[in-house]
Amino acid sequence: MADSCEARMEKTIASLKDSFNTIRTGRANASIFDKVRVDYYGTKTPLNQVATIQIPEARSVIIQPFDKSLITEIEKAIQVADLGFNPSNDGKVIRITIPALTADRRKELVKQAKNMAENSRTAIRNIRRDGNDEFKKQQKAGDLTEDGLKAETDKLQKLTDKYIDEINKIYDSKEKEILQN
Repeated sequence: MADSCEARMEKTIASLKDSFNTIRTGRANASIFDKVRVDYYGTKTPLNQVATIQIPEARSVIIQPFDKSLITEIEKAIQVADLGFNPSNDGKVIRITIPALTADRRKELVKQAKNMAENSRTAIRNIRRDGNDEFKKQQKAGDLTEDGLKAETDKLQKLTDKYIDEINKIYDSKEKEILQN
């Protein structure tokens, strides 16, 4: 039971890291475009499957479509994704200059990251609660002794503390990254 709880906690951490990758900082990063979907012959397709994303400098991105006819669709998809970018194309590639973040925008992004981290902490606590409920059921059924119940709940609490600490470290790191000039 503790193993399945730990696996679920690992997935929560992975999900948080993925979510944090989509938060834009002042630097160019290909993962910013992970949520961008391009209309590719009637199908919403991830941008990285229809184009290459290159980061030649810290504040610029070049997107080169595999199919040149998609250039306007890609441009539209980036604008619809509301990332705060103004893409321009020269017929072959799309160039994006990433503007520096304003102080207000940085505060907004920190708040967004804080909410994501809190949601992850809540998810970890819910996993702990589910595990404890399962242990109590096992004890009622006679599969777990009183001492066994205590040992399992203590082990689950240690796991919970470990993963909440990890979430705090990930959040602190992202906060520093966002606030960095």
